[in-house]
This record gives sequence, C-alpha cells and structure tokens, in this order.
Amino acid sequence: MARTILENIVIQQYKDQTFFSFCEYTNIRFFEILYFETGNGTIKINGKTVNYTPNSVFVFVPDDIYIVEAETATSTIAIKFLKNFFRNTSSHNQELPVNNWFRKIEEILNSESHQLRELQFETASDRAHLVSLVNMVATEYLNKQTHDIFIIQNSLSVILHLIARNIQYVNSSEVKEIKSSKIQQIINYIHANIYSSELLSTKSLANEFHMADNYISEYFKKHTDLSLKKYIINYKLKLVETRLKYTDAQDSEIALDLGFTDSSHLNKTFKTYKGISLSAFKANLA
Repeated sequence: MARTILENIVIQQYKDQTFFSFCEYTNIRFFEILYFETGNGTIKINGKTVNYTPNSVFVFVPDDIYIVEAETATSTIAIKFLKNFFRNTSSHNQELPVNNWFRKIEEILNSESHQLRELQFETASDRAHLVSLVNMVATEYLNKQTHDIFIIQNSLSVILHLIARNIQYVNSSEVKEIKSSKIQQIINYIHANIYSSELLSTKSLANEFHMADNYISEYFKKHTDLSLKKYIINYKLKLVETRLKYTDAQDSEIALDLGFTDSSHLNKTFKTYKGISLSAFKANLA
C-alpha cells in the first residue's frame, strides 16, 4: 500500500554538495518543492539566473528546467510530484487527498506570481512551519523500512496549503503595480473560492468587499477590462485545461467540481470561450 502512494513522489536529500547533476526526473516532473537548508550559489531557471541562500524555497511547475550551481557546500531537500501521480488515482489509497492536493497545486500553477519561482512568506512562522514539515517528510520518506504514511501524507497536505497561501506574497513590485490592491484582493478571493460558486455571486462578492452590487461589477471591469462573470468563467476554464492535461478526471467530474450543470454544459461553455470542444482539446494533447 505504501509503495502505491509513494511510487510517483520522489524525495531527494543532499548534504554538503558542491556539484549538482541535471535532475533525471525533469521531463516527468509535474510539481517540485526545492528547499535549500544551507549553502550559497545560483540557480538557473529557464535561462534566468537567481541567487539562493540558506532557508530559501523554490517551486517548479511542468516544463521548468533548472540547474543548481553551488558556490559553497550546499544541503537541499527536493520533493517532486511526478506527472503520473495525478493519473490513475483510483489505484491510490482511498484516504489519500489527491484531489485536494491537485487543487492546491492548481492555485500555484495559475498564480500570477508563480513564475518568479522563489517563494516569499507572509510571516516568518509560515516559513518555519514549512521548513520543519519538509524536513519531517524527508526523514520519514527516506527511512524506507519504517516510514509512516500518515505523517508523510498529512505533512504534504500542510506543505501544499502553506505554499498556496503564500504564493501571492512573492516579492514583485511589477505584480503589485499591475492592479490596485483592492482588485488583487478580489482576484485572490475568486481564485481561493473557485470551487464554491455560491461565494462568487455578485451579491456575495459585494458583501465580502463592502461594495454595492452594481458598483463592484463596474469597478472590476474598469480595472481588468473583463466582467466579473467572464473573469470567473475564464479562470474556471484555465483549471479545466489543467485537469485535462495532467489528470485522468472525467468531463462529468470536472463539471461537477467547477459548478457546471453537467459535462454538456461544460463542453458548450468551453467551446464558446476557447473555440474548441473538450474532445478536440484532449485529442490535441495526445
């Protein structure tokens, strides 16, 4: 049972390394958390070079390519979710929260700031919690004889939650200048509650942000050039594309999760907005 859960999660730990070879899992990695415990150096990500320092945390998504170049002895822990982890989910332990994990990663994939890769934290305690959990998971996972699946799966759940919660705090003045703070708050709220359609009605959003029903719609469109309804649908369809690309979820399951009446309603909406049917989109992925 343990092997079924862990066969598509790879956790690697390196101590006091001065050379890092190219990762063999790059082409089949879906999502990765890379924690630098000690050391200084640079990390080249998709052709761009940034510095790493002790306690820095990076997140990588599909198609990211990175190379670590250590300047001093460096200790790291890498947690890699391989692409097959979110496929054939029926074979996983029924108690494993695979769908919840995928939802957390979706938030990161579709965040404006995830492209910056290095994670910044809202509070020092969040960083400390994540570092502690990463170390705990690595210790349990690498102890192949006695590892505790309960500890691994629950620690991973909290790690993903912490990353999703802090991804919006990436230190980027460029992102902050694009939209007013109020608009960014509304967008963050929409993303965080995209699976709760009742919270995303104009009335509910107006109540949440202490604005009149008609004004919040005008305000949103003024700052984004999109109506609230269109923005929400567009974001949902981004999530649909992500599900179709990286999971084996059925159209009916995706429709239900994202608040569409049924798969037919989802397909009609997808074709209207994307100009292609669900089946044609999936065929293009093959």
